[in-house]
Amino acid sequence: MAGGRCALLLRAVNVGGANKLPMAELRALLNGRDGFGVVTTYIASGNILCDAPADPQALCAEARALIHEAFDVDTPVILRTHEELVRAVADNPFPDAAEDKMLHAMFLEGVPLEDAIDTLTGRLQPGERIALRGQDLWIDFGSGGVHSSKLTRPVLDRALGVAGTARNLRTVQKLIELTEPR
Repeated sequence: MAGGRCALLLRAVNVGGANKLPMAELRALLNGRDGFGVVTTYIASGNILCDAPADPQALCAEARALIHEAFDVDTPVILRTHEELVRAVADNPFPDAAEDKMLHAMFLEGVPLEDAIDTLTGRLQPGERIALRGQDLWIDFGSGGVHSSKLTRPVLDRALGVAGTARNLRTVQKLIELTEPR
């Protein structure tokens, strides 16, 4: 996989009062380290852009350990290459979603449980839709938005059997732009 750029997606950082992770300090921690190359970040919600590694799992594990050691924050680190981000958007099952900010791709750490969609379907609010595409769970929150959904992090984690982190479509499109080969 080495070559090109990728996004390391952190879960639940800089939200509310917990898991504060200053992006400038994070960039300083990772920039120039073996395997990371030139590190940049996008917005304060845990989007790290770096060189695509030869061993994605090892880089994610190293990033997670470094973040835990430096900031006392233990968060999953999920890698998506530029090509994987492009494919995710191309596979968007809900191109008719009313608003890009209400449509989220939840990038998963691994393969979800086989019955995940069946389990989650019973939790959907009116207007919500979900679809699984490989290791990406698409959620259209509809007009109610994330805050009125019953698809909470614990519910999603239990049903999926793996950790994940979600980004709205606008953010995914920006990550594609920022990981574009130059």
